Amino acid sequence: MALTTSAETPLPVGEVSRMIGGWIDRLGAVWVEGQITQLSRRPGAGVVFLTLRDPSHDVSVGVTCYRQVFDAVADLVSEGARVVVHAKPEWYAPRGQLSLRAAEIKPVGIGELLARLEQLKRSLAAEGLFAPERKKRLPFLPRRIGLVCGRASAAERDVLENARRRWPAVAFEVQNVAVQGVKAVPQVVQAVRELDADEDVDVIVVARGGGSVEDLLPFSDEQLVRAVADCRTPVVSAIGHEPDSPLLDLVADLRASTPTDAAKKVVPDVGEELERVRGLRDRALRTVQGLLDREERGLAHALARPVMEQPLRMVGVREDEVSALLARSRRVLGHLLDRADSELSHTRARVRALSPAATLERGYAVLQRADGTVVRSPGEVAGDEELRARVAEGEFAVRRVADPG
Repeated sequence: MALTTSAETPLPVGEVSRMIGGWIDRLGAVWVEGQITQLSRRPGAGVVFLTLRDPSHDVSVGVTCYRQVFDAVADLVSEGARVVVHAKPEWYAPRGQLSLRAAEIKPVGIGELLARLEQLKRSLAAEGLFAPERKKRLPFLPRRIGLVCGRASAAERDVLENARRRWPAVAFEVQNVAVQGVKAVPQVVQAVRELDADEDVDVIVVARGGGSVEDLLPFSDEQLVRAVADCRTPVVSAIGHEPDSPLLDLVADLRASTPTDAAKKVVPDVGEELERVRGLRDRALRTVQGLLDREERGLAHALARPVMEQPLRMVGVREDEVSALLARSRRVLGHLLDRADSELSHTRARVRALSPAATLERGYAVLQRADGTVVRSPGEVAGDEELRARVAEGEFAVRRVADPG
């Protein structure tokens, strides 16, 4: 319930603590899972104190239980063990401290852990976090490699030594973190995110040596899997040995069977690359030499042709052809002109033979009245009518006289 307070009417600390305790007392018992980080069993004491921590988050809570409750599982659990606790929240008013009073403690067995991991694996796979199309290609030669590993660990040594042996100039950005225990997940997640934010880091390697199923559990944590899935930088998983397969292997862009294998997959071998360059250079030289030889043979073949030995020969042949064609065209044109001239002369002779002027030249005359009409019969001319007579050399006037008698 809400309280009405102000600077003039504040509540005493004891009253606030008492009220919080009252609210917490109304809460029922719950089952809680976590990892034991601290365990205190004082000889002769009837109460056992332990701290239960969430492996995926930086959250912990104190737990108390009677000795007989803990003695039931004392041989099965220790610091670092995962347990499930049935407890009721309690509030210690004098110190304002929250704790859990455990009535039952159950260790989480390997089989149960594996079953939970399998369920988480199916859930993440259904979201598409393990899909092949999400995998990013590793750069051929990274400028800087981000390495997440334990401090002074064999995994760190294997990656650094093998990578530098393959490519001596390779640069690393090493983040040393806890690789097992309650601090592993938050530290690995933070290291991966910091390296992913670094523009100079081209690939991230998360490496750890082999271990038990419990030791490798941080690398199957959902928070770490999602952090790797969100990375823009390619991530290589090199956890444990060949048989080990945490969920990090599935979400990473590349899985390496061991840290040594990760070094071999992240950087190329300088000796192999030099040999490949030499091979490509020799191949290019052979290709160019073959091309030059082929072109040289083609040029020699072209120069050996008669037209190249006597370049003007082709011009001479074409000159004769042109002269022959020119003479032929002149002959044809002359024949055409002669025939046209002959045809024109015949046509002109026919026209002249049929023309009125030729008729007049033969002694004929044309009689015309004053209006220019031609006289075709004697009946058309009246007596004493003046006519014009047109002959070959000109014209003159004539007059019809009356017929005698």
